[in-house]
Amino acid sequence: MLRFLLMRLGAAIPVLLILSIVTFAIIQAPPGDYADYIRSQLMNQGGASFAQAQEQAEAYRIEHGLDQPMIIQYFDWITGIVTRGDFGYSFYYNKPVAEVVGERLPRTLALALVCHILASILGITFGIWAATRQYSWVDNLLSAISFLGMTIPRFLMALVMVYLMVFHFNVSEIGSFFSPQYGGAPWSFAKFADLVSHIWPVVAIAVFGGLAYNMRVMRGNLLDTLNAQYIETARAKGLSESAVILRHAVPNAVHPLIMYQGVVLPYMLSGEIETAIIFSLPTVGPAIVGSMAVGDVYVTATFMMVLAATLIIGNIIADMLLALLDPRVREFGGA
Repeated sequence: MLRFLLMRLGAAIPVLLILSIVTFAIIQAPPGDYADYIRSQLMNQGGASFAQAQEQAEAYRIEHGLDQPMIIQYFDWITGIVTRGDFGYSFYYNKPVAEVVGERLPRTLALALVCHILASILGITFGIWAATRQYSWVDNLLSAISFLGMTIPRFLMALVMVYLMVFHFNVSEIGSFFSPQYGGAPWSFAKFADLVSHIWPVVAIAVFGGLAYNMRVMRGNLLDTLNAQYIETARAKGLSESAVILRHAVPNAVHPLIMYQGVVLPYMLSGEIETAIIFSLPTVGPAIVGSMAVGDVYVTATFMMVLAATLIIGNIIADMLLALLDPRVREFGGA
């Protein structure tokens, strides 16, 4: 198993390197940089003429190496990450990029993990329920819910929810994790309840999409498994229907969902990011949008590389889980 893990990690390193190069190039492709943002801010504030603003912007560009070719900027950035663990300096937030990531990434990962756990538990449960009641009203209702969850864009659901909360339910606190009185307060049940009251829309929207996929896959796999010959043999031996389903059918039907775990974390992250942008929560999503808008290239590149790393890590975890459940995977993978 250790060899299996090392092979997966070894294959992940060049993939992550290529992704970092492509990401950095795409971010640098549009014209302009943070120095241009400074120039526009100086001119909009009316404190400098175009020539003065251009001079200050050029001086800033030279001071921070933004005048260097893209390949030099990338080499300096990736070398700092590998040798010193330095992800660069955020021009917009005026602090190291590692601090920006450290502030926002844990919140995003925590939300995505909660969404993933809820979506998996509910999706698998509803999938079993629908498959064992095929073509009943329960199956039809759950299938309709699954269809809606997979087709409605999450940003659209977020926009509708914001509209309803603001204009119909008069919710005034949107865009934060806590109410003002709980912001710096120590943890308590009241603070936790306040946190839940602020993040439940984001969790509900992200869970809805993941639940729909899990339920659809589980239903289809379980229906195929229930028609297998070994299931008929188990029934012929006199096992109860619940034992046949839970002990024999479900463990085999859940294998594709385990493989799906390789992409579910990035999927949940993207769902959280989309909804967090609409709700303006201080997580990864608004930071990516804000840094791209002003040309804060190192923040954008670092966040995108971190998200790519979650995809790779998710696939490795899925490979390991599948290898633990199925010896054929270990043999094929050289474990």
